[in-house]
Amino acid sequence: MLKRFFKFYKPHKKLFVIDTICAFLVSACNMFYPMITKNIINDYVPNKKMQLLIVWCVALLLIYFIKAVLTYIVQYWGHVLGVRIQGDMRRAMFKHIQKLPYTYFDTHKTGAIMSRLVNDLFEISELAHHGPEDVLTSVISIVGAFIMLATINIYLTLIVFIFIPLLLIFAIKNRKKMNDAFTTMREEVSKVNADVETTVSGVRVTKAYNSQHYVQQRFDKVNKDFISARSKAYKAMGIFGSGMGFISDFLYVAVLLAGGVFMYFHYIDAGEFAAYILFIAMLLTPIKTIIVIYEEIQSGATGFKRFCEIMDEKTEEDAPDAVDIGEVCGDIEFKNVQFTYENKKDEEILDDVSFLIPHGKTTALVGGSGGGKTTVCHLIMHFYELNGGEITLDGRDIRAITRASLRDKIGIVAQDVFIFDGTVKENIAFGKENATDEEIYEAAKRANIHDYIMTLPNGYETWVGERGVQLSGGQRQRVSIARAFLKNPPILILDEATSALDNITEIQIQKALNELSAGRTVIAVAHRLSTIRNANQIIVLERGKVVEKGTHDELVRRGGRYAEMLGEKYNG
Repeated sequence: MLKRFFKFYKPHKKLFVIDTICAFLVSACNMFYPMITKNIINDYVPNKKMQLLIVWCVALLLIYFIKAVLTYIVQYWGHVLGVRIQGDMRRAMFKHIQKLPYTYFDTHKTGAIMSRLVNDLFEISELAHHGPEDVLTSVISIVGAFIMLATINIYLTLIVFIFIPLLLIFAIKNRKKMNDAFTTMREEVSKVNADVETTVSGVRVTKAYNSQHYVQQRFDKVNKDFISARSKAYKAMGIFGSGMGFISDFLYVAVLLAGGVFMYFHYIDAGEFAAYILFIAMLLTPIKTIIVIYEEIQSGATGFKRFCEIMDEKTEEDAPDAVDIGEVCGDIEFKNVQFTYENKKDEEILDDVSFLIPHGKTTALVGGSGGGKTTVCHLIMHFYELNGGEITLDGRDIRAITRASLRDKIGIVAQDVFIFDGTVKENIAFGKENATDEEIYEAAKRANIHDYIMTLPNGYETWVGERGVQLSGGQRQRVSIARAFLKNPPILILDEATSALDNITEIQIQKALNELSAGRTVIAVAHRLSTIRNANQIIVLERGKVVEKGTHDELVRRGGRYAEMLGEKYNG
């Protein structure tokens, strides 16, 4: 995992090297003070060498000025390094998330994904900056202090360093407990984020049903679990910090005792004893730094582990022999298709389904809720893998077609319209990359929303709010239809495309959709049966099976399930 982590330093290796060298020099600057102190006490003051005293004090001041400059570089550019690495990781994760299959989003909460993308990567950024830098400076300080102490008295130094293994043993023993505690804490943070994201998105439903008490109870539970997990993490950290602190303080006592004894028996003099005390302080400072950074290392390591979990998720992969489909005619055929969602493996969604959707014609899918109509649309887009059978486009198995080229030929207007936080223009432009303003305006006109857009304060540049909160349901639907007009695909999927429109607007939009549908393969999912009377073919799906096929008139004459649905519509 370390190799994988340090791979992200490669694009910024120059900055990393500069930061590391500066951190090294800062540690080296700290070595001068104890030695100069020793010389002042033992030589310059007793022997009245005022000139040398002034010279070395000025030299020490110059060293500290250089140290200040180096510290600025470490503090500023070191953090810039961490932020850039964080940005690279976030970009890589976001790109990877875009490639994950539908099944991943069926089983993972949005808030949890956001937590990994934002919170975890922030902790990784801190680790990327402080981790190598602080570990390096601490190691240099410890090694440097040992060398300097050894020049004073090797035996006294060895006595002191006997206690260092105690710190290591204690740290290793408590490492796993801290790691487990911080991992659990991260999971609870994800749950809190997920609950907040869901609650805020559904705040209008909460208010409409007066369910504030319920959502508050649900939030209190995840918040309580978070507090408990965080408390356990801090408990583990507290045990670790207090234990390390006690051992460090014990080391101070040992230093005073051992140094005092050595000075009493004249093995060292007063200057060496003073330098010895200062070097011990230098030795304990990096040890304390390691104590402080250990939480950061644990948080960052846990965050990177969670980052890797997402990056290791298998993305949508085209078959090795998959090719771009090029121009299409638009014949779509289901051949003995079997399908079950991964999270509902005991529930057969489509069971041995076979039918042909001829090119240039409109095929309507009708049936009760849960019959498999929307699933059919998702499978045509190759959002999921089949359990059995095959789906062909112009006689070619869609698994042999690259997903990008397949989806490029299909436009979709769904019942649940998603509007992105941005302008009206940006939302329509999702239908076609690099679309011109004229193309966007024309698409809006054909979707019968251009005139309304021109009444907005900033026209097409008007901000629509999160999930299009500034637009009505019908307006959001028409933006979605404008996207389809802009894309101008040979295959069009209409999943309740006019469900949110009033009768007058529906007539206007239906006229525009009829114009768009001309000469194209259209799959229309509908509960409002009046919208699909003129379909060339109507397929009735019930409980994952095709129970009827035919035109409206044929199915009415047959008196089967479709006729029953018409009766339920007009007599219910």
